[in-house]
Amino acid sequence: MSSRLALVTGAASGLAAGVARTLAQAGYRIAFTYRSDGTAPDQTLAALRADDAGALAVDNPLADADAALRLVADVTAARGPIDVVVHAVGPIVVRSFARSSWADYRAMIDGNLGTAVALAFAVLPSMRERRFGRLVFFGMNGSHVTQPATSMTLYGAAKAGVVTFARTLALEEAANGINVNVIEPGDIRDKTATRAAAAAIPAGNPTGHAGSWEDIAAAVRFAVDDDNGFCNGMVLNVNGGLVNPHE
Repeated sequence: MSSRLALVTGAASGLAAGVARTLAQAGYRIAFTYRSDGTAPDQTLAALRADDAGALAVDNPLADADAALRLVADVTAARGPIDVVVHAVGPIVVRSFARSSWADYRAMIDGNLGTAVALAFAVLPSMRERRFGRLVFFGMNGSHVTQPATSMTLYGAAKAGVVTFARTLALEEAANGINVNVIEPGDIRDKTATRAAAAAIPAGNPTGHAGSWEDIAAAVRFAVDDDNGFCNGMVLNVNGGLVNPHE
């Protein structure tokens, strides 16, 4: 069991909510972000507080570098220094380049790569001082090899940038006791399905069935564990063996 403080972005719903719950069950103290114009945090908070009475929800869309600094300051003031960051926020546009706009480009780059960079700038100084940190970023299935995917021109480019950024941070920050890893989810058909429920959902990956939030959370749990600091710069493909970016 851990008592470290983990910040999980975008955990009001979806895969990140499952990650936050799994970490809380493992003893981590949790702070998470949500958007006031998105899913309310109440359900996640209620689930977390069964294991972490002080679980904290912060309304912060990570719109820019200043927002990331405010987020880290707010969480630190309320719960202490952040030990673990799981950055799961990232909008997606599924659209051919011919149908895309400059606004789509900005949304993909700023919302995926930009938020990762801003959060790293905000949280790393304290981690360096304490000589401990765990950062986990999310890519797209195949983004570590720049695997192309039709209709994901801008999203795929942004996620490839996230992976390169994360793996370079892993090289630069390892001497400070900080490791940085990437999760690449694939074939997660229902973000609320348990592992048992997902096993009944047919899918074209080698396992023959879809993955679940529990599979993603297990990979994150491994990546952030105190004992796994030598596992650095990893890209964990949680995809049932799926080779293509999507089925």
